[in-house]
This record gives sequence, structure tokens and C-alpha cells, in this order.
Amino acid sequence: MKFNDSDYWRGIILFGLNAATYKMALAKTLLHFSKADNNKVDWSDLSEVYFDIFSDRITKNPMPQQSNPSRQTVMERIVSEFNLGGITRAEAIERVSEKGFHDVVPRFQTIGSNKFKIGQPFYDIQFGKYLDLKDSIMGFDKDLIDSLDAEADARWSLLEGAFSINQSQFELANDIRDIYLKDGYQRKNLTNNIPFLMGYQGNVCFYCGEEMNNDIHVDHVLPRQVVNHDEVWNLVLAHGDCNMMKSDKLVGPHFIDKLIARNENIMGSNHPWKAKIATELGIAAIKRSNSLTRHYDNVKTVLGKNYWGGTEFYNPANDPFYKRLITVINNGAQP
Repeated sequence: MKFNDSDYWRGIILFGLNAATYKMALAKTLLHFSKADNNKVDWSDLSEVYFDIFSDRITKNPMPQQSNPSRQTVMERIVSEFNLGGITRAEAIERVSEKGFHDVVPRFQTIGSNKFKIGQPFYDIQFGKYLDLKDSIMGFDKDLIDSLDAEADARWSLLEGAFSINQSQFELANDIRDIYLKDGYQRKNLTNNIPFLMGYQGNVCFYCGEEMNNDIHVDHVLPRQVVNHDEVWNLVLAHGDCNMMKSDKLVGPHFIDKLIARNENIMGSNHPWKAKIATELGIAAIKRSNSLTRHYDNVKTVLGKNYWGGTEFYNPANDPFYKRLITVINNGAQP
């Protein structure tokens, strides 16, 4: 199966064992230079933009940047010393140049814990000298760059939230239900985490398979009036029109298969929802599938078998969700 460059990019951002937020900062840095049409990035310029992105992030909203609660990252220490006046901006950038890239630059272009390498590299490295950005990233248009930048921001936020759970000096700013559902009950358009969640659906509406537009809703696949909860394993993104057409109807079984696959996409990452889904549905994939199917059967008992199969032209066999890199990986296939 053939994947495009943006599929591989999203694989990098959405997957991998992220013990810190370096990858998100580097992603935003690389997109900055791509948008500026600068393919030969001097190490000092790389260090300056990377420092500015990191400094802006953690100065405005201090949150933990790694999973280890006993120490700060190199970047946190550099930014802290600069903010306290211990070093100048030039000295801070020099420290980033010397200490900030040893792990993230060589390891960025891999996906997952097995270090699967992407098809076409986004850059070549002359460590300490420059990065040579390739056509695979220089070919991203402005709209795509803006979308990918927002995805990196959203992923960064979710990592910070996950790290804060294990660090007593930080509190998770918002309960997940408050982030995604107004008052934990009513549907509403999502916050800036929309792009990240779209990554797990392949950037398409759950119900029609077409690309998302600006009218994005959260929907309970199994109607909330029956299941009476807002658990994350049952929430998807949909066009407003598709959401209204589906309403509180019982969906066809092909949408349950798709929901199972979407949940496995989340389970294949370090998304903070991973533990929640495992708690609610089960540790093993087969257990999660069986649990969700059991919920579906229970809803059938309440609503009857009058299925809503999707919009008029929807065909599960042509749904791009199943052809995306992240879905293929999490269904056990080799890209």
C-alpha cells in the first residue's frame, strides 16, 4: 500500500514512545522552515527557532515536558536560566545548539517503538552544521503546513497533560470530558485538539469518509441516550450534517468495526486516552473488540435492528480511513 509524505509525517507525530516533548518542538521548527521555503537550514538558525518555539510554549504555560518527574529536560533548564537572567539569548541559543538535538534530530524520522523508518526522509543531517530539507517536506503547501503545525501543538498539549498526571506539582488543567464535550453531556465543536483527533481517523468524517471541513462535531457512535456516558472509546469526529442525519439512530455493524479500528489506532500510540480505553474495554485487543461488540448488542436490544448505514454514497470498501498508515500499522500489517 502506498502512503504519501503527509501520512508518514502524521505517523511520526502520532506514534512513538515519547518520553519528552522534543519531537513536537522539532516538528514545528521543521514546518517553520518549510513554510519559509528554506531547505538548507544552518544549525544556528535551527537552534534559534527551536529555542523560540520551546521558550514561548513553556514560558506562557509551564507544564512538565517529560515523563520523569524527578528532573527537567535540557530545554526546560535552558529556558529557565534565560528567563531568570542567568544567560543571554545568544548564550541560550548556543546551548541549544550544543545540547538540544542529540536525541531528537537523529531519531525524529522513525515511527513506533520498533523504530520503523519512514519511506522518504524529510531531511539529511550534517550534525552541528545544517539540515538539508527534502522535497518530502518542502512539497507541503501552506494549508497543509498550518494543519500539521496545529496537530503538533495538539499532540504537545496531550503529552503535557499525560506527564502532569505523574507529577504532583501540576494538575491536569481540564478533565477530558470538559475538553471535548460541553458540560460532559452536550455535543459541541472541538477545541484545538481537533487536528490531533483527526489524525486517528485519517482526517475524514467517521460517517461519510470525506475530508473534514470547518463544521466538525463530536458524536457518540452508540447513542448517549442509551449508553448514558461520555467514554472516549465511543466518541468520533463527524461533519455536522452527517451527525444530524445519524442522530440517535443505531449505526450499521460496519461502523462498529471502524470504531474498533479507530480505538486500536489510539491504543497503538501514547495518547493519554490509551489507559482509559484499556480500563473501560480491556487490556488485550480481542477483549476490547468483544467488549465494544457487547455494548453494541445491548444497544440493539434497546433500539431494535433498524440500522443507519451512513450517507447515501458511503461505501466501507472505499473508506480512506482503512488505507491510512496508522490504521495499517495498528491492524498488524507491514507498511
